[in-house]
Amino acid sequence: MSENWNNNGVRKAEISDAPQITSLINAAFRIAEEFFIDGNRITMLEVEQLFDSGVFLVRGDEAELNACIYVEPRGERSYFGLLSVNPSLQKAGLGSMLINAAEAYAKEGGARFIDILSVNLLEDLPDFYGKRGYVMTGTSPLPDGLETKLPCHFVNMSKRL
Repeated sequence: MSENWNNNGVRKAEISDAPQITSLINAAFRIAEEFFIDGNRITMLEVEQLFDSGVFLVRGDEAELNACIYVEPRGERSYFGLLSVNPSLQKAGLGSMLINAAEAYAKEGGARFIDILSVNLLEDLPDFYGKRGYVMTGTSPLPDGLETKLPCHFVNMSKRL
């Protein structure tokens, strides 16, 4: 693999990054989701388990991670999720940088498409991803057992790589 995704300080996370990844995801998602969900978005155990099925691409150093994204290969398709940017650095282009890295990583791994899920209550996301070439492909329910303050579901989106 030529690692065209590895630029601008983006690297593959190590399992030792799990505590920082967990904190980063929870801080970023708390801002976006607090109006419809209570509590943390993810536990450290869940982050560690994701290393078994995919990779986290991160930006930052060992002292502080600024952004992360999870990428999971699924044959000719890949999935990305948990895009998280330090709240003090949001709107600075780090999210777009990591999306580009995730797409390049998936393409280099042989994926022809990349899929994402966003919660329908986050109404700006379909436009944000639409401008990046993603199209809506349907909806799906949230995971069983996830309690929300408002009824909601996932919006499924996909992009040809």
